[in-house]
Amino acid sequence: MKIALAQLNPTVGDLRGNVALVRSATEQAVVAGAELLITSELLISGYPPKDLLLREGFAHACDRAVSALAKELPRGLAVLVGHPTKWGVTEGRIANAASLLLDGEVLDTVHKTLLPNYDVFDEQRYFRPTERVRPMELRGIKLGVHICEDAWFGEPNTFYHERPLQQADPVAELVSFGADVLINLSGSPFERDKPHRRLNILRRHVSRHRKPFVFVNQVGGNDDLVFDGNSLVLDSAGNVIEQFKPFDTDLRIVDLPSSPPLPLTPSPPLLHRPREADLLDALILGLRDYMRKSGFTDCVLGLSGGIDSALSAYIAAQAAGKEHVHGLLMPSRYSSEHSIGDAKLLAENLGIDHAIIPIDEMHRAYEATHLVGADLASQPGGLADQNLQARIRGALVMIRSNRHGWLALATGNKSELAVGYCTLYGDMAGGFAVLCDLFKRDVYAVSRYINDVREGREVIPLSSITKAPSAELAPNQFDQDTLPPYPVLDAILEGLVEREESVATLSRQFPAETVRWVATKLDRNEFKRRQMPPGIKLTSRAFGSGRRMPMAAKFDFG
Repeated sequence: MKIALAQLNPTVGDLRGNVALVRSATEQAVVAGAELLITSELLISGYPPKDLLLREGFAHACDRAVSALAKELPRGLAVLVGHPTKWGVTEGRIANAASLLLDGEVLDTVHKTLLPNYDVFDEQRYFRPTERVRPMELRGIKLGVHICEDAWFGEPNTFYHERPLQQADPVAELVSFGADVLINLSGSPFERDKPHRRLNILRRHVSRHRKPFVFVNQVGGNDDLVFDGNSLVLDSAGNVIEQFKPFDTDLRIVDLPSSPPLPLTPSPPLLHRPREADLLDALILGLRDYMRKSGFTDCVLGLSGGIDSALSAYIAAQAAGKEHVHGLLMPSRYSSEHSIGDAKLLAENLGIDHAIIPIDEMHRAYEATHLVGADLASQPGGLADQNLQARIRGALVMIRSNRHGWLALATGNKSELAVGYCTLYGDMAGGFAVLCDLFKRDVYAVSRYINDVREGREVIPLSSITKAPSAELAPNQFDQDTLPPYPVLDAILEGLVEREESVATLSRQFPAETVRWVATKLDRNEFKRRQMPPGIKLTSRAFGSGRRMPMAAKFDFG
């Protein structure tokens, strides 16, 4: 059977636009002579639709859109499309479904079995699982259609998620009912190294059942999630016979052989991409789609001459186009000449609009203000004074954002957010936090990759990469005056956040006093992270919906 696979970028809630994506894909499929077109999970609604699913009439509207789409499709071409549905479920419930459309009709609909309820996933809040797994039939071929998490049965996800013992393996059940080919419609978000995890899962199924496996994933950014695509087709011997482009829309035609399963033979690995390439492309796609789907054309950010704002500006220029990025250089009395120079050089290298607005006059106005000035004078260069400078800068960025309708970008990284080394309503001000799930070590690694590989020239000033990081809010101030060295800090944070390791465990690898300091700062700054702008999830545990920690609590349990 000749199959077309469509790796598409839907917008949540845009039923008309998402249906149009399918229609466009069918035109290409017909030209290529395909008999079946396969799309991704919940394509009609966009994924994840979250509490739109609770809104009266939304699921019914998705069903109507699918019925109307079936009537519009070219005759002879079957289409598998993902959508939320009321079809086949009890009143008041909905299901995560895949429907087979052909010749003006909805021939069949199957529902998702395994509903993930961990990390950012909350599907048991919305959906009812299927009560019966079965293949679909198309022209004498049994299609083992299943949806995303259904393929992850038996796969350990995280330390905080175990599957109920009564759950069965949906893929094995499909094979037991005679499925000839396994087809997974997926909405699988990007995480570091996840493409390789997916390939291993698919190979496990093929090794066990000797059936070809088709995996069609969504691509694009929706809020804090980025979907990397990376759709795959494996033959019955476990060989990768088609690998889709990462972080981009794609449509491929695959002619699945009808021959019986072959003996398993070594299969080539996925096309190797540097880790930094995946991180960078996820950040660019996440920002681009957040702007596009939210109606922003331009963005504005502060340029300090440091590495975080430099990387953020590069990502913005790639996502929005250099003519749509506006930088503000806002030197204070403590700003060094090299920082101003580095910021100007970056803006010139990127070709972005930029302006210099010194903040010293505004800073002095606060110092001359009754009562507030006395507070500042009582502790020169202290925390209140340092945060004031950050807030002046944040206000200037927001003025330009409000006046011109530009998206304001916050530029802080995950290391700083973790320990509260950031200022509410200052450097945290903005509508989107580009680097909020990128540790400082990865900020450096991605910046070097841009210069050395992606651009092949010095776009991000070398001195921004090599100089000691500093907020420059007090005389001779450096980050490491307050924080542990970033390699140590990031390693401890990775243990505390991503693996939930204890202070005692991490103290076997790092100085106990340092580990306790980091753990205390992490716990005490949850209130700041609750107020940060949305950003892009890159790791298994990003701050936000996937890590739900209390703010007012004691963490005294050893």
